[in-house]
Amino acid sequence: MQIIDGKKLRDEILSKIKTKVASLPFQPFFCDILIGNDPASVQYVQMKMRKAEAVGMRFYKASFPDSISTEELIKEIEKINKIPNMCGVIVQLPLPKSIDSRKVLDAIDPRLDVDCLGTTAGKEFYNGNISLGFPAAFSCMALLDSIKLDLKDPRHGGASKKIVVLGNGELVGRPVTALLNFRGFSPIVITSETENKEEIIKNADILISGMGVGKYITGDMIKKGAVLIDAGASEANAGIIGDVDLESVSSVAGFVSPVPGGVGPVTVAMLLNNVLKVAQKLSPTPGIGER
Repeated sequence: MQIIDGKKLRDEILSKIKTKVASLPFQPFFCDILIGNDPASVQYVQMKMRKAEAVGMRFYKASFPDSISTEELIKEIEKINKIPNMCGVIVQLPLPKSIDSRKVLDAIDPRLDVDCLGTTAGKEFYNGNISLGFPAAFSCMALLDSIKLDLKDPRHGGASKKIVVLGNGELVGRPVTALLNFRGFSPIVITSETENKEEIIKNADILISGMGVGKYITGDMIKKGAVLIDAGASEANAGIIGDVDLESVSSVAGFVSPVPGGVGPVTVAMLLNNVLKVAQKLSPTPGIGER
């Protein structure tokens, strides 16, 4: 089994982003709006701030108490949308239950919606405009591309690998399925209602999982040489674990992206790549693009 090193891929992508940012005639702003002081959310926002600043972007700090109302927060977002050179606005989730998440996410200017969680940006993505898109889904595809597997396009007479997506969630399952479909593949999506799950999983050449069920995928469930892209994350006594039981699949799988150290680090890089794309629209320069 070969481990797909997400941290290494992240650093490669960030290095390219840094070069492109340096070529811009202005410094792009990026804002991750924080509500409240949940320790995990605070830590994640700080990490994204460090990565953004490391590639030459300017991080705009916007934090508000969890007592803020939906209407007040929307007004603040509308102000942030209008900041000169703002090239990406996201809201750190989850939000307090007192806040209407849909209204807040839809308040982000769709042109700056680098998480793709607003209604307009989501529709654009699923209509095939993937210049901006869901960072975690882009991360899964980048990890898959990094191993240079021969994924023949069935639209050009190729024999497609059997690709299975576990879960149909908003952040991973549904958008990664769309990205695969845009490339001409026909992935099988497994949900809680799918029959013959075990048989489908056993026959898969590539499994992309975003279920969030710790160590669900074991060695006896997969075929020899299968590629496992693990986008699941569950809390356990030892920390965060993925959907794949690494120890169990170690003698069976061909490639595995681990948790932590796989999809997560690359997701941050793809988020900042979205910010770069917005900046390039303001000042067109050659981009990294999605492969």
